[in-house]
Amino acid sequence: MLSRAANNLYWMSRHIERAENTARLLDVTYRMSLLPYRIQESDQSWAEPWALPLVINGLASTYYERYPGVLTSDNVLRFMVLDPANPSSLYSCIQEARENARTVRGAITSEMYEDINATWLEMRSHDYDRLHAGGLSAFFEWVKMRSHQFRGVTFGTMLRDEGYSFIRLGTFIERADNTARLLDVKYHTLLPSAADVGGAVDYYQWSALLRSLSAFDAYRKVYRDLITPTKVTELLVLRDDVPRSLHACMNDIYEILKGLCDESSREAERLAGELHAQLHYGRTEQIITLGLHEYLMAFLAKLLLLTAEINRDFLVPVYTQQQVMS
Repeated sequence: MLSRAANNLYWMSRHIERAENTARLLDVTYRMSLLPYRIQESDQSWAEPWALPLVINGLASTYYERYPGVLTSDNVLRFMVLDPANPSSLYSCIQEARENARTVRGAITSEMYEDINATWLEMRSHDYDRLHAGGLSAFFEWVKMRSHQFRGVTFGTMLRDEGYSFIRLGTFIERADNTARLLDVKYHTLLPSAADVGGAVDYYQWSALLRSLSAFDAYRKVYRDLITPTKVTELLVLRDDVPRSLHACMNDIYEILKGLCDESSREAERLAGELHAQLHYGRTEQIITLGLHEYLMAFLAKLLLLTAEINRDFLVPVYTQQQVMS
């Protein structure tokens, strides 16, 4: 497969996954903002609920350049949903996904293109007043459902060739990056000091974290107990039967790269195998002892090395660091 075609398929799926992840995060943030919340210490202002989407996506500086000194729900929603100048907004992600699909129409099925094109046309018709009139949660649910639908159309219609592998690779790379970032930021918001680990934690905050990754029902089935930081870590990092866990993502990434790599691209397979083994043989106690933040930062650093190797071996390296944030 030509590297340019692989590049477009890979980034098409990453942008769709990023749009879904952003919609999940904004929906949970909106719902949590309706509950009583107060920052306990002035140096923790970054933990204010509407700051989290910016911190997790690495967009706080860009936001404050656009809205100096002002953090409001309306401004964050405009910036993260409809701003075409923000490359990580829902508008930009869906637009980029559609442009990638249009560029490689011959490599995807007609059903896939029709689905993503319809999503873009509907997205383009939204404005802020319409979002509020229809309900923010309903809009975020629409974004998630369109992402689910596109994956279903892809699974049900596309030939299992290299193009299909690059689409799946982009999806799981983006998903792993999002889970690690979300878990790291939310964990430190809820447990601002090491002394708090294992202490009483607000149920609704932890359940919001699990819901943002569609893991709340899985938690109840697996543990049937109170939500604790240690069990959340085990569920979202080490269990491979939770679709958005780091272990589940690396299972798929490693298997896909084993099929794509040859003698000239074994480093990507090796890096993926190293990350996979770390998760496959890891223990929750070791992660907590090391520090969850340190563990996740090391994971993200290795994932960045892996994505750079994938770019060198298979893709067209034309994206900026902001786009390769994951």
